Amino acid sequence: MKDATRAKLAAVSTATLTTVLFKRGFRNVFLSLQALDPDAPNMVGPAYTLRTIPAREDLDHLEVFKDPEHPQRKGVEECPPGAVFVIDSRGDARAASAGGILITRLKARGVAGAVTDGGFRDSPEIAAMGWPAYHAQPSAPTNLIHHHCVDLNVPVACAGVGVHPGDIMVGDGEGVVCIPAHIADDVAEEAFEQTVFEDFVQERVAAGHTIRGLYPMTDPANRPLFEAWRKEKGR
Repeated sequence: MKDATRAKLAAVSTATLTTVLFKRGFRNVFLSLQALDPDAPNMVGPAYTLRTIPAREDLDHLEVFKDPEHPQRKGVEECPPGAVFVIDSRGDARAASAGGILITRLKARGVAGAVTDGGFRDSPEIAAMGWPAYHAQPSAPTNLIHHHCVDLNVPVACAGVGVHPGDIMVGDGEGVVCIPAHIADDVAEEAFEQTVFEDFVQERVAAGHTIRGLYPMTDPANRPLFEAWRKEKGR
């Protein structure tokens, strides 16, 4: 991903991104998940995925973590810096998708964030890390009770959204958006421009201006006002 694209996506909201994607025909792109720390920096990065299936008692026991090739542990050590670790937990938060130690390792390795449609254990500690992590709800039990980790970096379903390796994941205080990788540059540019315009609109509306002719801008008299405002703000 281009540095300019990453910077622009970090400066826009998931709300704006869903609108820009809707204009391109994409409707199912929003992962309605909770940010453990709503004040953490916005998350931006290409998806690196982990897929799970339901656990089975003869396969999922504590001894499996001694194997460095265990997909969960291998993924934590191999997820590229700047990527987002996306865990398909089948929407099942009865057992944790990961915990504080693994999340700390991801952060220390320079990973951009973690996302699961299940739950994280040690969630109070993760929430205090100042690092982007998203889940459905807290979950204390070990993942082995309900999750068998099977594949890395394959297409997955997460929170009802199809996520392919390399798709660009963007998260803020409202949730996470999945942007198909091949349109990320264009989406970032349009979303950034829309954000600048909506900041102008927000300021005008807060000052008492009507939305008629302004949002959307159907009154051409508003165009020079916007251009003057943008020049003044240096945006």
